[in-house]
Amino acid sequence: MKKIIPLLLLYSLISMSMTQPSWDVFKSFDGQFKILTPGEMIKKENLIKTEIGELNYITFLHQPTGKDPDNLMYVVSYCDYPKYSIHSDSTELLKEFFDTTVETSVESVKGKLSYSSQIKMNEFPGRLWRVDYNDGNGLIKTRSFLVKNRFYSIQVISLKDKGMNLRIDKFLDSFSLLSDVKKGE
Repeated sequence: MKKIIPLLLLYSLISMSMTQPSWDVFKSFDGQFKILTPGEMIKKENLIKTEIGELNYITFLHQPTGKDPDNLMYVVSYCDYPKYSIHSDSTELLKEFFDTTVETSVESVKGKLSYSSQIKMNEFPGRLWRVDYNDGNGLIKTRSFLVKNRFYSIQVISLKDKGMNLRIDKFLDSFSLLSDVKKGE
């Protein structure tokens, strides 16, 4: 009996690895980050007009093409805010900045905020939240950080019935900065 359990475990691990996509490290030297991805990331750039000027919003995304994927899309975006508009050490502005970011993401998909909490990455402030949308059938889980004046957003879009899969957190948790950025510089 003891030999059967390890053999079954080994068999299921082998069969899972054959059906799951391999994950590779994706690096953006311009964006100064790296992240594990289950496939090729495609780059898109958008100029967004705001009250503080035009922002060049850069997005990398992967959309699985296989049948019935665990997640619909993996996304990393970033943009640089003008000097003196927002900075990761602007403690009095950060709460309003992240609150507005979360509210805007909820409104953009006509969704409902499931949860939101403050987080940190290398002492840089951030926010983690989940939005349920499409009448509760879809979800978007997001981590965002403000590193100096650069805003990062890491997202996974999934169907609600697959919202507990481990690949969501694998992607979100693997995000890191390429250089050892010092706070406040």
